[in-house]
Amino acid sequence: MLMYTVEITLKNNPIALSVQRKEQESAEALYREIAQVIADGNSKILELTCEKQEGKKVSVLLSEVSAVQVSEKSGSSANMGAGFIRA
Repeated sequence: MLMYTVEITLKNNPIALSVQRKEQESAEALYREIAQVIADGNSKILELTCEKQEGKKVSVLLSEVSAVQVSEKSGSSANMGAGFIRA
């Protein structure tokens, strides 16, 4: 199954947070929402839910986000985000 992953990197935190979306449009919309709030400099809290793992959710203080990206993942691909190195 093809999923789209939205990864968020927080300031002073080496581990990326991620949620998955089933549709590319949904992932792109979430990406744009986060990027716009960051550009506006708002201190908004955003709750993210995952469409792949039911019940997975996280709240993020958007003023602490340093990067956000969208990547395409197939069910067989490794969990490595493009542009992020995991130890």
